[in-house]
Amino acid sequence: MKRCDKRAQMKLSFGMMFSVILIIIFLAFTFYAIKTLLGMNDAVTVGKFYDSLQDDVDRMWGASQGSQEETYRLPRKVEMICFASFGPGEIGTGINAGIYDELIYGYHRDENLIFFPLDSGGGLSSGTIKHIDIDRMTSENNPLCFENVKGKITINIEKIYGEQLSTIN
Repeated sequence: MKRCDKRAQMKLSFGMMFSVILIIIFLAFTFYAIKTLLGMNDAVTVGKFYDSLQDDVDRMWGASQGSQEETYRLPRKVEMICFASFGPGEIGTGINAGIYDELIYGYHRDENLIFFPLDSGGGLSSGTIKHIDIDRMTSENNPLCFENVKGKITINIEKIYGEQLSTIN
């Protein structure tokens, strides 16, 4: 009587193994591309906020007087935006004085707007908003911060009759 050796054997051809490897590579690339695009979305949102804020400040600066409340969208990882004066002899005062020393790391030359925490701005940690009276805005609270609530920040831009610059409060 013949003995029959029964062994389970799994044979995959080279083409099948190559196809599985390619599928894994394509899936990994797809997830990487989606992650990168979502990261770019935050950077675009921050850039759009910065441009919109500057446009609204310019519009108020060009008027003789006025006040407008604006709501802007920001990524949720930006906890606050802060306006600060970093001139010689300036120190942190008021409610957010405790983060002044941390915000100074985002200051390079003449910035007055800083995103907190510093690396939350999607590559833009600070910027300069023109036509605002930063000294008047930060006279009591330096830095003057606005909290991000569910991805939205509401600020009031105003200009008093006879003043040269706008203020944000």
